[in-house]
Amino acid sequence: MRSAKVFFENDLAGLLTESKEGKQFRFQYDPGYSGSPISLTMPVRKEAYLFDEFPPFFDGLLPEGFQLEALLRQKKLDRNDKFGQLLIIGLDTVGAVTVKEAL
Repeated sequence: MRSAKVFFENDLAGLLTESKEGKQFRFQYDPGYSGSPISLTMPVRKEAYLFDEFPPFFDGLLPEGFQLEALLRQKKLDRNDKFGQLLIIGLDTVGAVTVKEAL
């Protein structure tokens, strides 16, 4: 099981967890978080968001095309390991959301 801390404008917003490799994901806002939602499709709430595939919002943060190909080659990542890709590029995303591996 892998987990990543999700930040919005440098404030801890929540935790993204992969519970079944590539098949089950969960995003839970941190109980103390009172900022803006990380996405309009995922308003701040107490209940966790559950996904049977990589969450679309986080998928949208991933590189495409030439940048994706370079990332896969350089880091020797599987094309289908989107969580792994997110962990690699998480501190260098476009916008206010950043992601860092939870240890």
